[in-house]
Amino acid sequence: MVHFVGAGPGAPDLLTLRGAKLLSEAGCIIYAGSLVNPAILGIAPEGCSVYNSAEMTLEQVLEAIRAAEAAGRDTVRLHTGDPCVYGAIREQMDALDAAGIPWDDTPGVSSFCGAAAALGAEYTLPGISQSVIITRLAGRTPVPQRESLAAMASHGASMVIFLSAGMLDRVQEELLKGAYTPATPAAIVYKATWPEEKILRCTVGTLAARGAEAGIRKTALVLVGDFLGQGGYERSKLYDPAFTTEYREAAQ
Repeated sequence: MVHFVGAGPGAPDLLTLRGAKLLSEAGCIIYAGSLVNPAILGIAPEGCSVYNSAEMTLEQVLEAIRAAEAAGRDTVRLHTGDPCVYGAIREQMDALDAAGIPWDDTPGVSSFCGAAAALGAEYTLPGISQSVIITRLAGRTPVPQRESLAAMASHGASMVIFLSAGMLDRVQEELLKGAYTPATPAAIVYKATWPEEKILRCTVGTLAARGAEAGIRKTALVLVGDFLGQGGYERSKLYDPAFTTEYREAAQ
């Protein structure tokens, strides 16, 4: 059996209880390289085979899984954050299905949630933004043209940009082709929830310079949007005494 497990954003105590249990019982662990906090691997039982998937191809990952299956050992495929975001899990699941190897998926806390927590931010502020765009800049691997960063920026919604910290000049350029302005609030969050977490608040217009000053080139998220501002949002209707809900009547 193969268990896909989200390792969370970095802090070991943000791993789910189910994920921790599966790790503690694993016969084989294949983890997502430097993106997974090494402290999490301390949960592995003695005698567990541990592989760094950053050094492996898909074929080598599958070979390690088949070897574990032949030995009667469960494998934990440990991905950073939540596996469903830039985890390349579908191709693994399809290959396991073709090989007749059962699998399940244990979700984790995504780094975009960890970054918001580090900033004390809410992506969906009434009157500001009710949508969150999770995307990345096209680099060595392309994105569909309709999902270019400039096209996504045209919405002006709250945005989280993955896998792009090494291309901040281009990120800034593409964002400014959309609905954002040089004054739009932005932030760079390096290794959210890790001991070495670093938060850089800036604007879209100063994004590239701020990242260069701090020497940040990878393992960081870029957050953009007016939700990072200091006010201007509306009060939530959910807790407004003048608003009737299914559970209470509006105050007269």
